[in-house]
Amino acid sequence: MLDSHQHFWKVERGDYGWLTPELGPIYRDFLPSDLARDMRRAGITRTILVQAAQTEAETDFLLEVAEKTDFVAGVVGWIDMEATDFAARLGRYRQHPKFVGIRPMLQGLDDDAYILRPSVLDSLKTVAEHGLPFDILTFTQHLPHVIAALKEVPTLRAVVDHISKPDIANGILDPWRAHIEEIATFPNVSCKVSGMVTEARADWGLADFAPYVDHVARCFGADRLMFGSDWPVCTLAAHYSEVANLARTLLSRHFGPQALRQIFEDNAARFYGV
Repeated sequence: MLDSHQHFWKVERGDYGWLTPELGPIYRDFLPSDLARDMRRAGITRTILVQAAQTEAETDFLLEVAEKTDFVAGVVGWIDMEATDFAARLGRYRQHPKFVGIRPMLQGLDDDAYILRPSVLDSLKTVAEHGLPFDILTFTQHLPHVIAALKEVPTLRAVVDHISKPDIANGILDPWRAHIEEIATFPNVSCKVSGMVTEARADWGLADFAPYVDHVARCFGADRLMFGSDWPVCTLAAHYSEVANLARTLLSRHFGPQALRQIFEDNAARFYGV
């Protein structure tokens, strides 16, 4: 199985603005040796390593880690999408065999409509022209702007991370539900069943997630869903194997063994070209 979404970091690198001591157990280094045993126990054989800092220095760091780590199939990095030489920077990274995608951290930006800035749209068009995967990290309030951007760049190959982090803790479905349904009408957009446990109550149960997973299952189908752990962020609320079992249990209500293989392996491998 292929985990489509996990992170590594070294705190001393100093560019993880969101990673503070208040986050307790994840305010420490997380490297391949910390994940390998949990992967084996969950039956995961490969991962996609995703950026966690808004610097190209971190992208370089992740690519160095990937070069030394057999189970890392690819890296989704960060590039300044407002840089005047964005195309040249992207071209440099695309030369690395394990660079497989790009992600701006939309959820943490002051401007909810950042993705609609003219320079960012120009960069999105460049990403689309190269057929490079684009990870969408958002909360519900960002989705109308994402929809507008997809209308401007309909050929963009994109994936919604963490089902766009709906308010699971309070059981709120709308307007997230309608926005997700509209995003799913873009045939080049997929969705990661990931990052849910940290959006739920501390005493979460399986039923808390069912309406959300049911909805993305109906909207995207077996061909455009992929499993991701969001490790080590997920460890704030669940163990790695719990996250994998949660996704498997909820998705098996909709899909059989062959479709589950697509969601837990084939779709992410095809999307990221690994």
